[in-house]
Amino acid sequence: MLFFTGVPLFLMELSLGQYGAAGPITVWKCCPLLKGIGIGMLCVSTLVCLYYNVIIAWTFYYLGSSFQNPLPWTCEALVNSALCGNATTGNSSSSTRLSPTEVFWNERVLGVVNSKGLHDPGPVRWPLALCLLAAWIIIFLCMLKGIRSSGKVVYVTATFPYFVLLVLIIRGATLEGSLQGVAFYLTPDWDRLASAQVWNDAASQIFYSLGIGVGGLLSMASYNKFDNNVIRDTLIITIGNCSTSFFAGFAIFSILGHMAWRKGVPVGKVADTGPGLAFVAYPEALALLPGSMFWSILFFLMLFMLGIDTLFGNMEGITTAVLDEFPQLRGNMKHKSLFLGTLCFCFYLMGLLLITDGGIYWFTLIDSFSTSFGLIIITLFMCIGISFFYGVNQFCQDILDMICPCPPWCSRVLVYFKACWVFFTPFLLLFILTYIFIEMYNTSLHYGSYVFPRWGKALGVCMGATCCLQILIWAIVAISKESGTLRERFQKSIRPLNSWRANNLNSTGRGEEQVEPERVEAPFTVTLTDMDFTAMTWEEGSQA
Repeated sequence: MLFFTGVPLFLMELSLGQYGAAGPITVWKCCPLLKGIGIGMLCVSTLVCLYYNVIIAWTFYYLGSSFQNPLPWTCEALVNSALCGNATTGNSSSSTRLSPTEVFWNERVLGVVNSKGLHDPGPVRWPLALCLLAAWIIIFLCMLKGIRSSGKVVYVTATFPYFVLLVLIIRGATLEGSLQGVAFYLTPDWDRLASAQVWNDAASQIFYSLGIGVGGLLSMASYNKFDNNVIRDTLIITIGNCSTSFFAGFAIFSILGHMAWRKGVPVGKVADTGPGLAFVAYPEALALLPGSMFWSILFFLMLFMLGIDTLFGNMEGITTAVLDEFPQLRGNMKHKSLFLGTLCFCFYLMGLLLITDGGIYWFTLIDSFSTSFGLIIITLFMCIGISFFYGVNQFCQDILDMICPCPPWCSRVLVYFKACWVFFTPFLLLFILTYIFIEMYNTSLHYGSYVFPRWGKALGVCMGATCCLQILIWAIVAISKESGTLRERFQKSIRPLNSWRANNLNSTGRGEEQVEPERVEAPFTVTLTDMDFTAMTWEEGSQA
């Protein structure tokens, strides 16, 4: 998945953004027919921003609670004394009893016990609303001055998690039962490859961790120098990213192994997925360590840094796209700040639905469908469009022009990427997409014991379909703007605009080359002045 989809698509987005020096919408001057891909990316990015900052709000809540001693989700806390006291009675219901961490998560944080389902969101939980407001204020302040301010913040938010992971791995390695957790982590379950959900999760993980298909990569790359070596950056970032994910697994499962050893149960019984891992299983494991308050603060501070990093990319994709379409905002700091503040406030208001008593159900719905088949379809059309409409040979030449002089190894690696873009990546994406569609309606969406109704699942499908339909809608718009037969209109709509070439010729110092004027297909008038008639009279007199 990484080498045949993740890395090739990452290089494609990075190269396209750097060469075009534009965001996810304007960059499609290279092929106006596919402008809808950029709009679809913004739709996906909007859905991700909507629910992802809710995770940061939860992290804020847990981070503030971590300064309490004892931690409020441990048996030492007074509010849990009755709950933990009953655990020693040995009655027959012990297998179904909730742990203090589950009670804290479901009752104190989410309030999901007060909701009957998706149709019953209930009131807003105001402690979480304040945390969500603080999270959006931080995002606004960090992005206020654009890429310069957010770039400086990333120096801290990107390096601090590595320090925390190293500390957690060292601490986990000294615990009893950690080897069982690591063995569980490294042992593959080949039977699960037959499940469509596994392939969906694998694609979502690669796309999500690398930021593919949401517009953030295109926006960030547009600020690169034109001669930046994108192939080198792609290999370093993608391999480093996945190595970090693999490295982080040891920090997680070594401590979960200790938790399983303390409880006397298999590791699979304590391992969880989704928010439950970060906010139930791991806090419970940290609570078993000496100095649990310190480890909890360190862990949730790391989660906060990771969340800020992720949200930067998505927000940058949205803001860059809008500023490219309305360049007058870019030159006016007051108007730009007003736009960014309005955007963050709108996201905050929409996010309030996700922090109600039943908000976790809406969170699960958006999380399940925002980066599912819609994201795969968008990247599939991007790959096909660049390879066959824009031209894979031309695209490879553009990359060579950017990193000229090109080292020999870059040219050889580019042959591999060319094969992926034309053959391997589209077919693998089609395979995953087909598998997902076949199994999508055979498996129910659920959170805990709650099974989502059909209308809820249909709403999720509509979310994903809305992102995909942008490709078709804007393709029709592009074709309708051209003249001639349908075939001629199609051929014109896949032809790069001349401003695409002119901008890049100027950026590489080749502005002296002749560029064909941009085609204008509209009625025009010619206005004659007195000078024209005077010159005409003079010419008639001279001929006489």
